[in-house]
Amino acid sequence: MNMRPLPDFRLETFLSKWEFAARYHLTASDAQSMTLGELLAFARPDERQAFENLWLGYTQTYGAADLREAIAATYEHRTGDDVLCFAGAEEGIYAAMHVLLRAEDHAVVITPNYQAAEAVPLSICAVSGVPLEPDDDWSLDIDRVTAALRPETRVVSINFPHNPTGKILERDRFDALVDLCRKRGLWLFSDEVYRLLGPEGSEHLPQVADVYERGLSLGVLSKAYGLPGLRIGWIACADRELLGRLERMKHYLSICNSAPSERLGLIALRAREPILARNRALVTANLTKLDEFFADFPDLFEWRRPDGGSVGYPRYLGSDGVESFAQRLIEEAGVLVLPAGIFGSDLGATPSDRFRIGFGRADLEQGLAAFRAHLATVGSR
Repeated sequence: MNMRPLPDFRLETFLSKWEFAARYHLTASDAQSMTLGELLAFARPDERQAFENLWLGYTQTYGAADLREAIAATYEHRTGDDVLCFAGAEEGIYAAMHVLLRAEDHAVVITPNYQAAEAVPLSICAVSGVPLEPDDDWSLDIDRVTAALRPETRVVSINFPHNPTGKILERDRFDALVDLCRKRGLWLFSDEVYRLLGPEGSEHLPQVADVYERGLSLGVLSKAYGLPGLRIGWIACADRELLGRLERMKHYLSICNSAPSERLGLIALRAREPILARNRALVTANLTKLDEFFADFPDLFEWRRPDGGSVGYPRYLGSDGVESFAQRLIEEAGVLVLPAGIFGSDLGATPSDRFRIGFGRADLEQGLAAFRAHLATVGSR
């Protein structure tokens, strides 16, 4: 099988045009960020001094030892030696798929998805999609995963809390999936970048690297911590030989992480409780605002409250279609949402009447006011 070229990344192309031009960014997937000064306010004196006196040379490819230990402390059973850092989560996806898969292999991914979850493996080998079921509360049918497996399947790729629906898989189905992968000897790649983010009281799944010896947990400081500018991601895995192969792949990519970002990432991880508490409180408050907003327009929207994360995927009921609706919304009101076409899949049909809305940032109320005003204007035409 020949390598398939990577397609245009629809999400990033769309955001390149609109993310910084839109007045109201209502589709952001990250939590509220902070200034450098606000983050440094969490630093102990020695951490502040280490940052200010930092030598701006290369860093270790694996990531600084103290940073990896701080990441490992967020797991139940992993140590710093079970962690490899990357320049954001995207690099981790790319490296993992290129190390785990060969041209003659097969992978299974869930749909709809973050495009890289299917595009990267598709550039290497055959891939099958298993759709989340909107009529089953966006859940994953483990029997359909089983049916999608082939003798040459090597990887199953999942993402919970899910982007774009906010679904957290039921624990019994998660356990059944782990059992299936263990019986078949499959690698289970788990994109967990939204884990611990969601409304207060959300029950999150265990991290795959804690419960499965062939599980890879993808994490990042971008989403729940609200620090995408640091570009600190990681993969945790109990298989250190695999991590060694991932390190050698990273030699062809970023080589190492940014030294200042590593120091700042360590500060954030050590201050994780107040940072996460702030962002969960913000998400909780914003979800109440979204509940109220969508309840006011039952003829236009069908709203399912997400289980976790910071994005939701409401259904648009208008006769004009969600693509036209989203285009008018940004052009006429300056309100940015992501229409379903961004989350289309080459692996099978996905819902075409949805849009992604984000609720992790502090300016949601202003965006919803502009959204509401736009709907009133449209209704008066």
